[in-house]
Amino acid sequence: MKRTFYLALCLLVCTLLLAILPVNGEEEIYRDVIRLHILAASDSEEDQRAKLAVRDAVLEKYGSALSDFPNRESAAEAARDMLGEIEKTARETLVASGSDDPVSVTLSEEEYPTRDYGTFSLPAGTYLSLRVLIGEAAGHNWWCVLYPPMCLGVCTDADTPLGLTGPEYGLMTENGEGKYTVKFRVLELLEQYFS
Repeated sequence: MKRTFYLALCLLVCTLLLAILPVNGEEEIYRDVIRLHILAASDSEEDQRAKLAVRDAVLEKYGSALSDFPNRESAAEAARDMLGEIEKTARETLVASGSDDPVSVTLSEEEYPTRDYGTFSLPAGTYLSLRVLIGEAAGHNWWCVLYPPMCLGVCTDADTPLGLTGPEYGLMTENGEGKYTVKFRVLELLEQYFS
């Protein structure tokens, strides 16, 4: 009876460790990517339209500006320097959309679930994130990859986006074996349950 208990406990600990620890090289992706996360004030049609207008303005003005950097650290430093400008752009866009909601912009670590973007996928994990919070930030959100600029579709440098290695890009895209897929979905669910 005691042996069964210890075996079950050991199995549970191993399962939890597998759910928490990155596999297949994802830890490198977490260090090389800046996500863009825009949260709408609410789910109303008006607030969702305003969110998309802010998204378009931010990507148009700052998406390419961050594409010229050789690595995430330099892109993050530039993004930190531009936080005030990005906030001003978002606020002006909201006003032009007829919204008087306040807006705040931050650059911080944030948890993301596994996300499929059609042509590429990103594994669940903690990413550096440029967050644009509109009003109460209680509505449906929008997210993508700001660096390397995968939201823009202009980021390819040869066969891989600037800032990612071939193997990192292969984990996210069609690489002969299909896009990145979660191998342990049950473990991901357990991790969400226990966190």
